[in-house]
Amino acid sequence: MVIITFVFYTFPAVFVVVWLSSRTPEQLVAISASISQPDVVVRLVFVAFLILAVTVALSYRIARGRAEAIAIPLDELRARAERLGAGDARQPALKSGIVEIDQLSEALFRGTMQASRRLAAERDFAADASHQLRTPLTALLMRLEEIAATDDLEVVEEEAQIAIAQVERLSRTVDELMGRTRSGVETSPAVSLDSVLASLQREWQPAFVHHRRSMHITGDRGVKVRAAPVALAQILTTLLENSLQHGAGTVEVAARRSGPSVVIEVTDEGKGVPPEIATHIFERSVSSSGSGLGLALARDLAEAHGGRLELLSSSPAIFALFLSEA
Repeated sequence: MVIITFVFYTFPAVFVVVWLSSRTPEQLVAISASISQPDVVVRLVFVAFLILAVTVALSYRIARGRAEAIAIPLDELRARAERLGAGDARQPALKSGIVEIDQLSEALFRGTMQASRRLAAERDFAADASHQLRTPLTALLMRLEEIAATDDLEVVEEEAQIAIAQVERLSRTVDELMGRTRSGVETSPAVSLDSVLASLQREWQPAFVHHRRSMHITGDRGVKVRAAPVALAQILTTLLENSLQHGAGTVEVAARRSGPSVVIEVTDEGKGVPPEIATHIFERSVSSSGSGLGLALARDLAEAHGGRLELLSSSPAIFALFLSEA
């Protein structure tokens, strides 16, 4: 009896087989001689190279796919940045599925939105400033022309005092505009409504008389409201200017208490607001007859001071300013 041991090299394991045989040693030597040691080595080297080749091919395929997966969203991100530089800010954040790229896209999107809001605020500020300054400057010019056209010293003195008051109000308007760029929240002090209305009547009465129209102030007296004097005057100035340009007949400014609020209504005897404009009259895009921007700004001023401006009736046109009573 002879114990025979076979060792098999099969990657990655080695198998040892023990075989009990009755053959003689001479017979076993003859059998073992038929198994060539170089053949085993060649086969092992071939298997190793085959495994290496498959590994390299798979690694290349995975690396190429990963590179394409990164390159495509990066190229899209680059294209979006170029469109942003060209002024196209209406682009949603890119969703690529890659955390780092998505985070970069979100940061770019947030920065774009912030820049867009700043640009929009600057455009609105320029438009608001232009509108708010144009009306008092026009009124001041008319006042100075009246002074230049008269030789009556009493009239000159009276008109000069009104002109000085207009310049002071214009200065406060500029200060308020600058304040709005620093803070969107307005502190609303108590202000005498009678004082503001009386000042507006002195300022606007000559313009209405010039157009052969009249302006009347009626309603409750001794009322105080929560609003900055400059903002309140600007809102009512916008309504008076709108009535002077687009209305007709007598303009009536009426103040009344309504619960905890004070309502100031401005109406005239004109045809009113066309139906196609009435529902959008407070939008900045509405510019029919040149009234859209001023009313939009007046509404914003009212809301900034805790009030609201509404069109109660389109025919006849009745605008109502709601403010909290002080």
